[in-house]
Amino acid sequence: MTQQEPPKIEFPCSYPIKVLGRSSEQLHPAVIEIVERHAPGFDTSTMTMRASSGGKFLSITVIIEATGKAQLEALHQDLMATGLVKMVM
Repeated sequence: MTQQEPPKIEFPCSYPIKVLGRSSEQLHPAVIEIVERHAPGFDTSTMTMRASSGGKFLSITVIIEATGKAQLEALHQDLMATGLVKMVM
């Protein structure tokens, strides 16, 4: 059985990122600040938010212009370091 390679991404490209965290007043501003730091000028109007059915969690989807793997890894690391984010996809 051979292991399948992940698909190759050609940069720069439009790249969606979904952030999942506990619903709190700090989550949304923290996500915006971190995404702005790694993808300056990203369009906040492309952001979508959706609460879980019980209202305990919030998913935020942003679309950035990704410039490379290092940018995506740093963005993931900073989002997770907030302590507010449970998962980044």
